[in-house]
Amino acid sequence: MKTLLLNKEDVAGLIHMKEVIATVEEAYKAFNSGQVTQPPYTCLHLPPPRGDIDFKLSYNAANEIISMKASSGGFPNNPTEHGVPSGMGTVLLFDARTCALICVMDGSLLTGLRTGAAGAVSVKALARKNAKTVTSIGTGNQARMQIRAIREVMEIEAIHAWDHHPETAARYQADIEREFGIPVVVEDTKQAAVEQADILVTTTRGKGSLVEAAWVRPGTHIVAIGTDTYGKQEFEPEIFKGAKIVNDSIAQCIEKGETWHPLDRNIIRREDIHAELGEILLGTRPGRETEDEITIFDSTGMAIQDNTTAASIYRNAVARNAGTPFSFIP
Repeated sequence: MKTLLLNKEDVAGLIHMKEVIATVEEAYKAFNSGQVTQPPYTCLHLPPPRGDIDFKLSYNAANEIISMKASSGGFPNNPTEHGVPSGMGTVLLFDARTCALICVMDGSLLTGLRTGAAGAVSVKALARKNAKTVTSIGTGNQARMQIRAIREVMEIEAIHAWDHHPETAARYQADIEREFGIPVVVEDTKQAAVEQADILVTTTRGKGSLVEAAWVRPGTHIVAIGTDTYGKQEFEPEIFKGAKIVNDSIAQCIEKGETWHPLDRNIIRREDIHAELGEILLGTRPGRETEDEITIFDSTGMAIQDNTTAASIYRNAVARNAGTPFSFIP
């Protein structure tokens, strides 16, 4: 049998954001339909100045695919000392009927795409229908990906942005305005940016409260992306009190997500978590019920998102005769 090798360039040409949004919706629904086996993911923290690498594994009975992804980040010296990016990813796909390895693909672009798509899916499910303004706290690559995805599900009239590094925010402003023609206002303070938000997206590697509860307007939908492992935090925990809290995976978010912080402080209880996003998509739990409620989507990222997205890329590659086949077995 043959195994297909797909590099980053191959992957970029085999899927588009609208398709990724559909695969991520498929993932959440499968997860909450009893079709997914997904062990807790493992994260290795390496000695400074190195960062971390995590491993996510899933089996999807809906497509009979097993996926395993290794994803690293926070290696600042990689480009200068080793000539490789500061974060990388690799995905392996196995045919679950035989456990034969059918594909090895670059996972760095895939991770960015499916994470961006997750935010867009939550916006469809939880944001006010008249939402027009997005605030981005953090203006790196994932902040751009969130905008690429969210604009597929709503019309964005304006973006307000803030970043620790003004030069990074200025590049974000130029890139977004050039690519999409959406006006971007770079604010001097976090508070000024947050106070403008219909939809608030956070994509930092924060280690403390960046966003205070008093800044968040009634009716805001929050897409909390940055906190996906121990030690990270972006929100004052009081924001969760009285909000409608939706997790991608409750099991992950109460241990490694933003939801852990208000639980640890006894600001909320486990039963205050409203739902997992797949439950809302399936219609077994309600989404937004009032215009004034604050909704929070805490996303730690799930292996099943990698599974459905990578499987779609693989199917497209086979259909288009893309990639490089090789064989482990003579």
